[in-house]
Formats: sequence, C-alpha cells, structure tokens
Amino acid sequence: MIQRLLDPRIHDLGGGFEVARLLPKAECRSVGPFVFFDRMGPVDFAAGIPRTLDVRPHPHIGLATLTYLFSGEIMHRDSVGSVAAIRPGEVNWMIAGRGITHSERFEKARAQGDRLHGLQVWLALPRADEEMDPSFTHHEGDELPAWSAPGLSGRLVAGTAYGLTARVPVRSPTLYVHLELAAGTEAELPTGHAERALFVVSGAVEIDGAACGPGQMAVLDARARRVHARVPSVAMVLGGEPLGERFLFWNFVSSSRERIEQAKADWREGRMKLPDADHDEFIPLPG
Repeated sequence: MIQRLLDPRIHDLGGGFEVARLLPKAECRSVGPFVFFDRMGPVDFAAGIPRTLDVRPHPHIGLATLTYLFSGEIMHRDSVGSVAAIRPGEVNWMIAGRGITHSERFEKARAQGDRLHGLQVWLALPRADEEMDPSFTHHEGDELPAWSAPGLSGRLVAGTAYGLTARVPVRSPTLYVHLELAAGTEAELPTGHAERALFVVSGAVEIDGAACGPGQMAVLDARARRVHARVPSVAMVLGGEPLGERFLFWNFVSSSRERIEQAKADWREGRMKLPDADHDEFIPLPG
C-alpha cells in the first residue's frame, strides 16, 4: 500500500533548467539511507549555453552521492583527482566521508547542445563511516545487473534486489532499481528492505490500486507487492535500511550538528581542497 504521496518542489536554475526535489520533505525526511532526491530536467540545452549553468565547485561531508542519467552528459571533477563524464545508464558514485569538493559541468551541451535528464540522490553514511576517506567510482552501464520479461525491463543501479547485487560500493543495505514497463504490465516490487518508495519518472502507475502519477513519489508500506503500469512508464524504486536522524545544511549531512558547524567554518575559511582543474571558482557558503 501507499503510505503517502510526495509531490516535487520545483527549483528554476535558469535557462529553462528545472530541478524537482522529492526528498527531504516535512512529511518524509528520508527513505532508507536516501536523504535527498532530485530530478534534473528534462531540458534541451542549445549549443553555447553559459557557464553560469554549471555547478561550480562545492563541498560535501558525511554522505554519498549517486548520479544516474536517462539522457545527456555531465562532466564530473573532484578534489581526489577524479575526472569522469557520465552518460545515460551509467553511475557516478562519490563518497564524501570527512570531506570532498566537486564540480558538475555541461561541457558537451556547451559545445554541441544536449538534452539533459537524470537523477541525483544523496545517501547518508553509517555513523562509523561518516569520517571515512573520500572516494569516487564510475560504473559503466554494462556493469549494472539487468533483466527483462514481456513488457518489462529492469536495471539494478545500486544495492540488492531480486536476488541480484550491484557493484556500486554502498555502505549500508540499499535498494535502487530502474524499471521500464509497457502499458498494462504488472511487476513485482522488490522486498526485503525496511523502507521503500517508488518515483514515477514518466507515465502513470498503480500500486495495489492506488494511483501515482508522473513526478510523484509513493512512499510504500511493507504490504506493497506489485506495481501496474496504466500507460508506458518509467519508475525508480528506492529504499533500504534507515540510518537514524541526520542533520542537513546546504551540502553537508551529519549525525552531529557540531560537525556541520565545523564543515561550514572549513569551507568559509578555505580549508577544503578544490578540484585541481577548478581552483579558480567556487560556490560560497550560503547566508
């Protein structure tokens, strides 16, 4: 069954580029380890877009980020020396731990135009891992476990589901699945996770007879077992083991308010290394 339906908050970043935020919300702060869920686009970028649309270098602590695209390309650079272009069906997995900085730039779009559509999520780290060394891994599409059945195709982006385990090095029990369903198709929802939700990327679905439309997230209870596509639909199923209360400020996540205050001071005073190729600009601390 659906416990609650979450509608997105839309943020206009300019140039027609909108981000829809589903987590955190007042009525649902997290789902399993997922503490932040953003949809980027879809948006058509014309060649020559300004650099002001790029995400300039900024810091993170205490979390892992996962970026997954349906279309387009983003160039990632970070302070541990990683440089990687992410494309559709691939995964960028970045563990911030005790601290990392990174940028995300639309270099392909600037050079030749592009259609960008994707998701970026943040996962809290277990308390024992919040101060681990930062790291980055990129996973090609053929590394992600995939399966198909009549009217259905699926891909395990991260964690475990349907007896499969993804190679993305998550730090706690995690569920993140990409499903594509033809009209009229019914699919089993993965079980065995303490908390679950389903986000409708496109189309419209029913879960045990309750409707969930495009751009909505359905937070599920333990009884939810199947999803039915009213029309051709794309959905993401997410969840896992909750990790307890986390405090969020800007790009910082921690189980300790004091640690977030320290991170704010470190960024304000320039004590966090910038990516080597991006040392000439950064996003200032808000406020």
